[in-house]
Amino acid sequence: MAVTALLLVPLLAAIVLLAMPAAPALDRAIAISASVVTAGLAILVVQGSHSVDVPWIRSLGIRWHFAVDGISAALVLLTALLVVAVVLHALAGPTPPGGSRSTYLGCILLVETGALATFLARDAILFFIAFEVVLVPMWLLIRRFGDDHVRDEARGDASARFVLFTVFGSTLMLIGILLLVSHQGTSDLAALAELHGEGLAHGLEVAIAAILLTGLAVKVPLWPLHTWLPSAHTIAPTAGSVLLAAVLLKMGTYGIVRLAVATVPEGVATLSPALAVLGAVGTIWGGLACLVERDLKRLIAYSSVAHMGFIAIALASGSHTGLQAALFGNIAHGIVSALLFFLVGDLKEQWGSADLATPRAGLRDRAPRFGVAFVFGLAAALGLPGLVSFWGEFLALYAAWSPAPGANVGVLRATVVVGAVGLALAAGYALRVARIIWAGEGAPESAPDSVPGAVAGVVEDARGVRWGVALALVVAMVTLGVVPHLLLSISELDAAGLLTGVTR
Repeated sequence: MAVTALLLVPLLAAIVLLAMPAAPALDRAIAISASVVTAGLAILVVQGSHSVDVPWIRSLGIRWHFAVDGISAALVLLTALLVVAVVLHALAGPTPPGGSRSTYLGCILLVETGALATFLARDAILFFIAFEVVLVPMWLLIRRFGDDHVRDEARGDASARFVLFTVFGSTLMLIGILLLVSHQGTSDLAALAELHGEGLAHGLEVAIAAILLTGLAVKVPLWPLHTWLPSAHTIAPTAGSVLLAAVLLKMGTYGIVRLAVATVPEGVATLSPALAVLGAVGTIWGGLACLVERDLKRLIAYSSVAHMGFIAIALASGSHTGLQAALFGNIAHGIVSALLFFLVGDLKEQWGSADLATPRAGLRDRAPRFGVAFVFGLAAALGLPGLVSFWGEFLALYAAWSPAPGANVGVLRATVVVGAVGLALAAGYALRVARIIWAGEGAPESAPDSVPGAVAGVVEDARGVRWGVALALVVAMVTLGVVPHLLLSISELDAAGLLTGVTR
């Protein structure tokens, strides 16, 4: 019942919010109550062996099967807790133009429902359906509630590009799932993991792996299939950007682990050099783009491409350490990107834009709490030891240098060198942004705000609920950076079992 309630609470709340007329007091109560109850249920579910498994479509052998294990537990917690932060943050400020607040909150909770169902699904067809549930509310957040400072055509282009790319990825993912299920005779993910590719000809296994990896690479996204991401992030409201970076991208990498690595391991191993190369190029491409990007939201989006590249390198290693690094890096990027997008969203509300080329006074003197939180986020983004991102990136490169037996050591070690250059680029763009945001640059502080190009007016510092959200994410970054075992221990046993075909 706990798993069922975990999915039903946000779903029912989303339906009510989407259907109801504007009612500020009521929609606030529904959204907060639903998100908090869902977070409590998520904590309950990950602490025990809760599951639901009943027949759904008998003629096709598809079951209504949801359960949690060490691979998905941290992602379930991340999603549920972040949605609480997103709802509180949204209610603490103005609702973006484009629709009622109840519709805005309903879309957020519907995204949560689809994401939780994706992480909990234990049937391949059910996994696909849950994955697709997320796309419609996310499209609505971008199209209807996107940045009102840009033309309607820009919102339409960003939302259409998001849908077209992700639906293309979905089509490939569905083809791969159907091929796998038809040849293995089951859609149960546990059974598919235990079969571990047994009975599949090598060529067929490679073909299935290639189709699944390509489809999911669009979702992650990996270079060069990433071009939909910067525009979606730039246009999306703060809630949309946080959910897109911290939840939706994680669904793609989780899908690679659950659908490809677990079920067609030999196919993935054959393709791992290509996966590692794409990941390595992504770290360089994303880093170079960040060095010259002016829009702060697009910059964080390109940094996400770089971080996803490290996860691809980790998965390509084929080792237990690599899988642990990928799962850890998933959570690390979710926390860091959420913090940065929350902060950028708050600053953009006051500045009117996120253009780094506009001369502004630094946050050091005008908004120190904003400034300190931003510096922590940028330090984590560059992989500074003691913060959460360090372990995912360090373990990814370590795993690629010492990959699983049979891996292409030469290619993987070359990607380690490229990845190290990517880390240097990360340090370069993080310090560039820190200098501009923290210290400020450009026109003198005495310049009036009405003068084009002058220093922007006084920024109101973070406070109240929004400061609490930022502070909680900073604490999480530091805690997991200092004590990474808190997170690594959750997935250790199940990660080992997934690589050997032994499920619990």
